[in-house]
Amino acid sequence: MNVITCKEVRKSYRLKKANDEITFAIKENTITGVIGRNGAGKTTLLKMLAGYSKPTSGEITVFGENPFQNTYTAANTIFIDDQMVFPTSFSITNIFHSCQLFYPNWDRKLAERLRAYFELPKRQTQRHLSKGQKSTLHMIVGLAARCPVTIFDEPTTGMDNSVRKDFYRALLKDYIAHPRTILLSSHQVEEIEHLLEDILLIDQGKVLLHADIDEVRAYGLSVVGDAVTVKQVTKDCELIYKESIGNNELRIIVKNDGTLDESHPAVSIQQVPAHDIVIYLSKRDKGGIDHVFQ
Repeated sequence: MNVITCKEVRKSYRLKKANDEITFAIKENTITGVIGRNGAGKTTLLKMLAGYSKPTSGEITVFGENPFQNTYTAANTIFIDDQMVFPTSFSITNIFHSCQLFYPNWDRKLAERLRAYFELPKRQTQRHLSKGQKSTLHMIVGLAARCPVTIFDEPTTGMDNSVRKDFYRALLKDYIAHPRTILLSSHQVEEIEHLLEDILLIDQGKVLLHADIDEVRAYGLSVVGDAVTVKQVTKDCELIYKESIGNNELRIIVKNDGTLDESHPAVSIQQVPAHDIVIYLSKRDKGGIDHVFQ
């Protein structure tokens, strides 16, 4: 069952297209990584899914309904980002209490246990927290709300390494115990790859790839060797990326579609990790930074 659908969705701001003809569907009870470079259009898309704004054209449905200004989808969807703001007079205890009044699945005990674990003072207001503490508070709200659709947009901004690891582990443990549809936006794929079931790769406002994580892991092959030989071996393959690596050696990334002769003895052929594939696919120049110095 698809919980979220987008059909030819466009979002424009004056002369700029933030999203352009985006079409995809998100299945129920999956963790999807919404991946892309800064400025790729991830946040614009996620805010439309959360009902914060409406598309310029196209159709979005969440639970089969238009999410914009929809009280049902609002009560069953939570959007977490680093701009999340609560009333300035509210302590963390007040914030948790207000969340309990709005979100029907709110787990007060989980929120309090996480607050204590991360040592957030219960009487502290949001504005007096550090940047990392604010992100931690937002993370706690996102997990404890247990909304059927939970959206985290770059949720670890300002967190140190140990807190990020704890967050990812908490997210996975709570998802296993209480499955829901989670969208997790990031440009650090290697940090979240172990959590993901699907990847939605956004670049320049378009969907470059939407596939399950195993497909992404098998998507590309790296061919390394003498430049002439590598070009000959890969001449019939779909090019993803290429770079020079030393004296007359070349590395070419090609799509793993069965075209490549993987038994060729004169080159080294390896599968490309998922986190590298999304980087190569979204590069503007398939020759990379090396072209700047030619």
